[in-house]
Amino acid sequence: MNKIAVVILNWNGADLLRQFLPSVIQYSPEATIYVADNASTDNSIEVLQEEFPSVKRIQNTGNFGFAKGYNEALKVVDEPILALVNSDIEVTENWLTPILTQFENETNTAIIQPKILDFKKKTHFEYAGAAGGFIDKYGFPFCRGRIFETLEEDKGQYDNTIDIFWASGACLFIRNEVFKKLEGFDEDFFAHQEEIDLCWRAHNLDYKIKYNGESKVYHVGGATLKTGSPQKTFLNFRNSLWMMAKNLPKGKLFSRLCFRMVLDGIAGIKFLIDGKPKHLWAVLKSHFYFYLSFSKFIRKRSCKQFPKYYKTNSIVYLYFAKNKRKYSEIF
Repeated sequence: MNKIAVVILNWNGADLLRQFLPSVIQYSPEATIYVADNASTDNSIEVLQEEFPSVKRIQNTGNFGFAKGYNEALKVVDEPILALVNSDIEVTENWLTPILTQFENETNTAIIQPKILDFKKKTHFEYAGAAGGFIDKYGFPFCRGRIFETLEEDKGQYDNTIDIFWASGACLFIRNEVFKKLEGFDEDFFAHQEEIDLCWRAHNLDYKIKYNGESKVYHVGGATLKTGSPQKTFLNFRNSLWMMAKNLPKGKLFSRLCFRMVLDGIAGIKFLIDGKPKHLWAVLKSHFYFYLSFSKFIRKRSCKQFPKYYKTNSIVYLYFAKNKRKYSEIF
């Protein structure tokens, strides 16, 4: 059995499989490659059978989204290291080598993210993960190489290996035993920020999460749920609140959640001013769903929380009030 399984979740992505699977097959000789299909209605299955017979197929019984889709698929994957890779990722030569070496040398490292660059503009970092993720005190995520909509050019400034708070679900490596110990992704999330919640729960159990700049991939981004869609806004705002309810340290939960809600209200007003009423409605709807499910997510809280979970007090303040657009300008 190979040490690593590359598992690609697919839903109606036949064209993406044709475009990106060849690089995964070419540059992953040490891996077993799986495609987990979320009950696609296009010709994805035929494409896999006829054009990529060496790739193993896992057939889910429904379109379960990212979280449940992976949870179901990974039940039948036994390799000790899992590489969860979006279907719109182009990998590069030797992308697995530094990751496997790091796992072998660091027994308490549970999750690793490679450098994620923009497939459409390969000189720059990509939105989803860039060079490793962090959050601020109020749960807003940002990355080395990407803060909100500002993407940095890759000049080798983030080629090192460091501790991070979260690794991007676009391309995430995790020990199989840790994934199962954490009981996988929270399926209520469906999609978006479930990887941050997973990483937060890993921190709660004292595992390390790393970024490895020696491994590099290119990500299209927004290929399955378009960037800037109201549905994506809804999922991000709702899931962020759920994640905080589950993981904020004891004694800090209500004060930080309340302040976050105020910030969400300001974001909603900005959407309205910018002529995006559907996004305002998405924010309002996310809060409605959060209120209805609050008690459920409080019951999901771990008996142990990670106290120093945030990198800075407010990335919103630094970005919008102090005009700090790049990670390298702040830290």
